[in-house]
Amino acid sequence: MYYRMIGAALIALAAALLIGPGLIRYLKKLHFGQTIYELGPSHQQKQGTPVMGGLMMAAGILLGSLVFHPAEWEGKWDFVFPLLAVSFLSMGVGFADDYIKAVKKRHDGLNPWQKIAGQVIVSLVFSVYCFVSPKVGSSIIIPFIGTEWNLGIFYIPLMTLLVIFIVNSSNLQDGLDGLLGSVTAAGSSAWGVICAILILAARLTGKGDANGAATIGVFAMSMAGACLGFLRYNRYPARTFMGDTGSMLLGGGMVSIAMLLRQPLLLVLICFCPIMSSVSVIMQRYYFKLTHGKRIFLMSPIHHHFEKKGYSETRIVSMYTGITLVLSLIAVLAVCQAF
Repeated sequence: MYYRMIGAALIALAAALLIGPGLIRYLKKLHFGQTIYELGPSHQQKQGTPVMGGLMMAAGILLGSLVFHPAEWEGKWDFVFPLLAVSFLSMGVGFADDYIKAVKKRHDGLNPWQKIAGQVIVSLVFSVYCFVSPKVGSSIIIPFIGTEWNLGIFYIPLMTLLVIFIVNSSNLQDGLDGLLGSVTAAGSSAWGVICAILILAARLTGKGDANGAATIGVFAMSMAGACLGFLRYNRYPARTFMGDTGSMLLGGGMVSIAMLLRQPLLLVLICFCPIMSSVSVIMQRYYFKLTHGKRIFLMSPIHHHFEKKGYSETRIVSMYTGITLVLSLIAVLAVCQAF
């Protein structure tokens, strides 16, 4: 099983690296460039940088997940189907948003109701799938102690909101060159390690779903490899941006992994940085309204606050990646502690 996870990461990495140059040229030819608005830190040098670069990550994830899928297929309950469905349908919402911005020249893209409607449908269907799945159900695992918490019917609305929140948090995190790709590469690698631990535990104890963990592990490592390949073209100074196409793809992938492993609470650690992007926006907005114009941060999401304070993009990316690595290690230890 483990060699499949390594192979998935390598083939996804290679796919992103090989597809990247041609995709960037094609996006430039179509004039699918980013429009920069004077609302925050000065990024005018990025005007016209091709968006929708997240498509190269999608290709890598799809290839890695299918080519290195565990040998045993499990029909309609095989985890590869919901993993790819949530990721790619979330990406579809982001692609529509990017397309309207780049081609129709409507800088707001989809209106909020259109975007949330698409996300609600994807999130609700996936939550119902997990609820009725004999391999998932309505119980989630409490980190560190390994006990289960049965949410009952409340599982569906709570997980629906969770999917929407994580996908949009991922979208908000994508504001600096290499930022979301770096933290997702670190976080999805942690999910891969967690799956490897679960496979080993299942083999040693005879309990657990080794094949399901292997399928998720292959997907997680495909994400990690695809992100690393994408960073070749997205690190500062970026030659392409992932756009909502890529950010929603990654957000959907991360939250679907957590839910299928019944470990949604670990998202607090592994996705801490994207979550804080959303939290900072919420705090800023409500504080602004309550104080009639005062602000907590110089700008939100909070990575732009650090930019305003004089931090370089590369320093912020390094800081966020380091935080994600440390918290991801704690998440891995939490899983180990439960056995």
